[in-house]
Amino acid sequence: MRCIADTAPSQPTAPLPSDLPRATLRGFRPLDVPFIASIVEEALHERYDPSLYGSLSAEWPDGFLVAADPDEVPIGFLLGVSQVVGEARVLMFAVARGHRAQGVGARLMDAFLDRCRARGFRRVTLEVRVSNATAIRFYARYRFSVTDLLRAYYSDGENGYQMARPA
Repeated sequence: MRCIADTAPSQPTAPLPSDLPRATLRGFRPLDVPFIASIVEEALHERYDPSLYGSLSAEWPDGFLVAADPDEVPIGFLLGVSQVVGEARVLMFAVARGHRAQGVGARLMDAFLDRCRARGFRRVTLEVRVSNATAIRFYARYRFSVTDLLRAYYSDGENGYQMARPA
């Protein structure tokens, strides 16, 4: 595997501003599907069969984290899977537009990485659109570095980067 970008220095994550309602982190529930599907369509520009979320959750329930508002409505999520021994993969990760830049994504990523370490994973990978500079900067703060260019990776033909970090 080749590295085509340097890892950013590790930085502490910022706490949520105190004047914002705190999101709670919990596991995925089947009733979350319509909300998560909406977040996926808006943030990731993809549409998946709704049954996909439940089937992926069944493989590693602790790898599917949901951030919910005080009314229990999902406002973000991170869906992780393990398809390679010793390795976790962030398959989908998004926060609803009105809840971005409030620490929700950082809380999801922190919790996911904690679960990866607890499960003994040695490495975490993910894919990101090359045009998504905000996400790439976010991942770099978590010491993810670009390891490969994935040509025409997304359904609309856009290239992606594969990124990885030690768990």
